[in-house]
Amino acid sequence: MPARSPLSLAALASAAVNGLEPMRAQTLEATADDVDSALIEDNLQRHWVVRVPRNNVASMRLDAESHLVGQLRSWLPFGLPEAEGAAPLRSGGRALVHRKLPGRPIRPLELLHRPALAASYGQAIAAIHNLPTRLVEEAGLPVYSAEEYRFRRLAELDRVAATGLTPVRLLTRWEHAVEEVGAWRFVPCVVHGDLAGDNVLADGEAVSAVTEWSETRVADPADDLAWVAIGATEPVLGQVLEAYVEARSEPVDTDLTRRARLSGEFAIARWLLHGVHADDAAIVDDAVQMLADLEAGVGDESW
Repeated sequence: MPARSPLSLAALASAAVNGLEPMRAQTLEATADDVDSALIEDNLQRHWVVRVPRNNVASMRLDAESHLVGQLRSWLPFGLPEAEGAAPLRSGGRALVHRKLPGRPIRPLELLHRPALAASYGQAIAAIHNLPTRLVEEAGLPVYSAEEYRFRRLAELDRVAATGLTPVRLLTRWEHAVEEVGAWRFVPCVVHGDLAGDNVLADGEAVSAVTEWSETRVADPADDLAWVAIGATEPVLGQVLEAYVEARSEPVDTDLTRRARLSGEFAIARWLLHGVHADDAAIVDDAVQMLADLEAGVGDESW
């Protein structure tokens, strides 16, 4: 299905929320290939985000996310994309509309000079990880044991190796990491699953909102620290981890940081797999270059 125009998305937003009269609409950069999104400004100068699935898989994912977010609002100290209206689609599924959340995206390197924000970021991750796992189970989202999650990493590694596009040194590094069973003895917790890019917003020196909950699962807490582990400096990672550990309700395992770096590296491999599966040469070329840069950066060091 081709992408919907901003005008068609604005019409769906108007149908979803009583009293919403669109004045302006602009397409938002897609967070998923199978969801159309737009930012809407209405006649009262309110700003809304409308998201519309393109297929049944995306529709089920957005509905599960909407259910989960509705359960989380009383548990978390920051804003969430809680749907305020929905409109049925002719093809099935629903368009979902929520208020534009306050704040601007956090960038890893800015945390170096903003220790209060780095601490708030660590506390926000801890708040997510402290959530009761039953909330994820009740939303019908994935729940993994530590061993199951390690086997998922092994399967993922096999798919990456099969592309023939990943440097051998990286594959060897990742293989050693996943086969070190002792490093995967973590206590699974609620994981957001996509704390990167524009999904964490800040207002001043505090995290103000977290968006895009469709990848939420019960799994390895290291995944939510991958973005800062691979994208920021050691001092920043230390600041975030200090605040995170202090705010956690459960003890933190000693291999958390190592797995966080591994998860960040694996994110590039998943980008490669996405490009291969989508038959998108531009994405594949981008991922191959990123993997080459990563290989040069890690050299022969063990994980």
